[in-house]
Amino acid sequence: MVLDISSLPLAFQFTSPGPILVKIGPLTIRWYGLLIASAVLIGVSLSQYLAKRRNVNPELLSDLSIWLVLGAIPAARLYYVLFEWAEYAKRPEKIIAIWEGGIAIHGAIIGGTLAALIFARLKRVSFWQLADLVAPSLILGQAIGRWGNFFNSEAFGRPTNLPWKLFIPLERRPPELVNFEYFHPTFLYESLWDLMVFALLLNLFFRGVMGKIRLKIGTLIMVYLTAYSTGRFWIEGLRTDSLMLGPLRIAQVVSLTGIIAGLSGLAWLYYRKRPLPDVVATTD
Repeated sequence: MVLDISSLPLAFQFTSPGPILVKIGPLTIRWYGLLIASAVLIGVSLSQYLAKRRNVNPELLSDLSIWLVLGAIPAARLYYVLFEWAEYAKRPEKIIAIWEGGIAIHGAIIGGTLAALIFARLKRVSFWQLADLVAPSLILGQAIGRWGNFFNSEAFGRPTNLPWKLFIPLERRPPELVNFEYFHPTFLYESLWDLMVFALLLNLFFRGVMGKIRLKIGTLIMVYLTAYSTGRFWIEGLRTDSLMLGPLRIAQVVSLTGIIAGLSGLAWLYYRKRPLPDVVATTD
């Protein structure tokens, strides 16, 4: 990353060094893949640690992580390809080229949720307990993964002349914006937002573990849905490459759904004072 300090005290120009970290003969290691792998490893370790603090078998989270990867990554790619089918239909060989970027976090959440529901059903454990333990790892993984967009020069915002800006190479710019060089670093906005949500979730978790607040099962994942979706909604409005369905930005529609679902879940837990429907009977 190249930092260009201008006359303004807090001016940063972000320039990707390229998607490839190192290439040795036929072996190519890309930043995108390294960041995803790192996010998974860190996430599993964190979830196991949190499980111990809640007196849940940490090996359960280790087993779940395999299910989540198998459910989330293919679904994230499929989700993206479906909404960009007009392009992939011309180049079907690119459908599996996930290392070049092109995955959607909402697709990953859908695929991971389905995998976790099946896992919880088979293991006869609370889905919401598992979701609470995974939520901090999920949002931290998203914060890490967004830097993959930086290295791939993708998922950027509209042109800008703000003191902080992202340089996009000519070949990566939309045709209608080829005369602009600098764009909103939306990858950075979302990464920072995700880190704030991560801090919020950890704070709630440990306050619950220490008995400072009564944290009901399902609270963390509902807070995640509400907080993450709120940030994603406004950040998506800056993007130039949103997945679209007619005039609608799909990510904004899904984010609104997430906000409503999260707030409804919290109201159910704390206003109605009832547990969330689960695959097994639970008590708070």
